[in-house]
Amino acid sequence: MDRCEIVHDNFLCRVAARDFPVGKAPSGPLTAELAVQAFRAGCLTRALDRQSRAMQRAGQGFYTIGSSGHEGLAPVALALRPTDMAFLHYRDAAFQIARAGQVPGENPAWDMLLSFASSTDDPISGGRHKVLGSRKLMIPPQTSTIASHLPKAVGAAYSIGAARRHRPEHAILPEDALVMCSFGDASANHSTAQGAFNTAQWTSYQSVPLPLLFVCEDNGIGISTKTPKGWIEATFSARPGLTYFKADGLDLYDTYRVAAEAADFVRTRKKPAFLHLRTIRLYGHAGADVPTTYLPRDEVEAEEAQDPLLHSVRLLDQAGVMSPEDALTVYRDTCARVERVAGDAAKRPRLKTAPEVMASLIPPARVCKPTNGPTPEARAEAFGADLKAMDEPQIMSRIINWALTDLMLAHREIVMMGEDVGRKGGVYGVTQKLTQRFGPDRMIDTLLDEQSILGLAIGMAQNGFVPMPEIQFLAYLHNAEDQLRGEAATLSFFSKGAFTNPMVLRIAGLGYQKGFGGHFHNDNSVAVLRDIPGLILAVPSNGADAARMVRECVRLAREEQRVVVFLEPIALYPMRDLHGDKDGLWMTRYPDPSERIGLGEVGISGEGADLAIVTFGNGVYLSNQALPEIAKAGIKARIVDTRWLSPLPKAALTAAVEGCRNILIVDETRHSGGVAEALMAHFHEAAPGVSLARLTAEDSFIATGPAYAATMPSSAGIVAAAKGLAK
Repeated sequence: MDRCEIVHDNFLCRVAARDFPVGKAPSGPLTAELAVQAFRAGCLTRALDRQSRAMQRAGQGFYTIGSSGHEGLAPVALALRPTDMAFLHYRDAAFQIARAGQVPGENPAWDMLLSFASSTDDPISGGRHKVLGSRKLMIPPQTSTIASHLPKAVGAAYSIGAARRHRPEHAILPEDALVMCSFGDASANHSTAQGAFNTAQWTSYQSVPLPLLFVCEDNGIGISTKTPKGWIEATFSARPGLTYFKADGLDLYDTYRVAAEAADFVRTRKKPAFLHLRTIRLYGHAGADVPTTYLPRDEVEAEEAQDPLLHSVRLLDQAGVMSPEDALTVYRDTCARVERVAGDAAKRPRLKTAPEVMASLIPPARVCKPTNGPTPEARAEAFGADLKAMDEPQIMSRIINWALTDLMLAHREIVMMGEDVGRKGGVYGVTQKLTQRFGPDRMIDTLLDEQSILGLAIGMAQNGFVPMPEIQFLAYLHNAEDQLRGEAATLSFFSKGAFTNPMVLRIAGLGYQKGFGGHFHNDNSVAVLRDIPGLILAVPSNGADAARMVRECVRLAREEQRVVVFLEPIALYPMRDLHGDKDGLWMTRYPDPSERIGLGEVGISGEGADLAIVTFGNGVYLSNQALPEIAKAGIKARIVDTRWLSPLPKAALTAAVEGCRNILIVDETRHSGGVAEALMAHFHEAAPGVSLARLTAEDSFIATGPAYAATMPSSAGIVAAAKGLAK
């Protein structure tokens, strides 16, 4: 028999017989009204779990993961404010239900049933996933809460203090809010979670405000693997900078008392706390998981005997708040109501087409107050002697620095964060002087943890900031790429645009770096970035383009709420010369702050019809080096700078090669999975009859020393490929 129905029948029989598990008497500040509210939330949680399973059996629901046993999250919700942002564990239906009772007009049963049915009427995901979440309840949806939501919870908590100093136009969290995030005992061991705990402690240790409440729901097991007894308390009870609280999640009075104490501590002291909540997991992990296949039956039954709803009925009776008979009536009425309403939810429309599914990939644009840009006086004060230098050609790194300065002058909600971005000015000096110009509040030197850097950005973006995090090297992104894929890029998709986390992630990367390289500092793979739906990937090839493109990237984040990656070619940062020593041909002048290169706008140099060289980044530089030799061979060529690698500007690329008889793609990424594969496919479809060839990097890591460029395209290789294609 289904364990869900066994627990249901046991509850009915034991309440009727007044057969309750033993426990402490009710005590603490929980009022009768709130106690009833918490119990009702628990009953609805249980009824929805049963109905979810029934809907799946009937082919009307598509995913089940229960919250039964975790009803203790209802009193946690009641101890907080509905304006406190909550990043929830997937078993926290009771939290959302209890919070819905604090906000007039909410109907959590109907909303969750629509989610179970994958209906387009589901108010949070629009039928894209069974997720908890609500914009009105300040609960961003989480699709997989193993641990990946913890870094952004740290970032959101940090944003509250930052917003008191620089209030963004689109801030949504009150100044006295706190942030809560919950997770399971098994998830607490994940490296992502450990990084978030460490970051919170590191921040708190320095007395930086961080009003964050971690809630660990300890049911003693992760799917089938048990957590060692006492492990959570042993490892979290004495961490510096993280105050530990412990409550019995089976006792709604004890849970409310301790949760209220923890919330008051966090809110008043602006420091993080860890609430260790004892829970149990009723039924299996999810779906068709059957706990008796990996746990002894007597152990499963012993857990079921500690049903928190049975404890709640006992406590309400002992407190004189509600009799067992009345509690049983509430439970039965709740189950009947949910079963009745579920039939209507199952009839609501569902997603059918790809455009319908993808409609929320791109967030809705938002109206921002117009900015006229900084005054001449403000620019003069910020730039100083650099203003005069703008009249002369400069290297890319310096031009990017000036562009960032102008952007930060124009938009006070821009903040930068990363290892060494502040005092040092970045590994390559790109952010030099920005701390002196804007202060450490807006130029945040972080600890060495890429997941925490991106989490800080994601969380701050949810409170109205426009973050510009920096990852020092492209290879380092792989330590944290799921923060982009699993968190940043999915938020709009799974919330129908109700929640967004716009940002411009700056990464120094690609190959051709002399004297300081190897595969950790020279990484020529962008496949993981191009594989993320909705993400924009921009790669400039010269200083003037870099300035114009980063301005467009900020506009995309600020106004269109997009997640953008601005990949800066390290080897081109200091590049001055093109053909010979001191020719200065790769330096450019700083473009006027009003100039931008729009998303999808490609660069075209030359008008030759014999050959179009389609490339980007370092490939543009190498192709320009190769042009004289290509011309000597009688080949009239043009160079097309793709600039935007994701999404590929297909229409603009097609127009850029129009009239050319041959197309050579020069791709500094790898042969397998590289950008050239997409470009070849596009031109094969869009330019039939045109001869195509590609020159790519080898499927290899990059070496240090004299062979630093041996595995990648060269100017000589481009000349040879051009001659071979256009002969």
